[in-house]
Amino acid sequence: MTEQATKARTAFTKDDRGILNNWAIEPKMYVEQGESRFGFTAYAELINGRLAMLGFVALIVIELATGKGFLQIIG
Repeated sequence: MTEQATKARTAFTKDDRGILNNWAIEPKMYVEQGESRFGFTAYAELINGRLAMLGFVALIVIELATGKGFLQIIG
C-alpha cells in the first residue's frame, strides 16, 4: 500500500514544495432542483388549507368573545 492511501484526507494539504495549502479541498456546489413553490402546486394548496383553517378558528373565537355573529360584526 502506498503512503497516500493510508493517510486520512483532510482539508489541509501540502504541495510539492511542502507549503501548507488550507483551501485545497473545495466543497461541491449544487442547486436543488426541487418542485416549484409558485402556482397551483401541492405546497400552495397545503398553505391555503392551513390559512383557511386558521381563519375559521379565529372567526369562531371572535364570535364566542363578542357574542355576535360575523354578519352582525361587519354591519
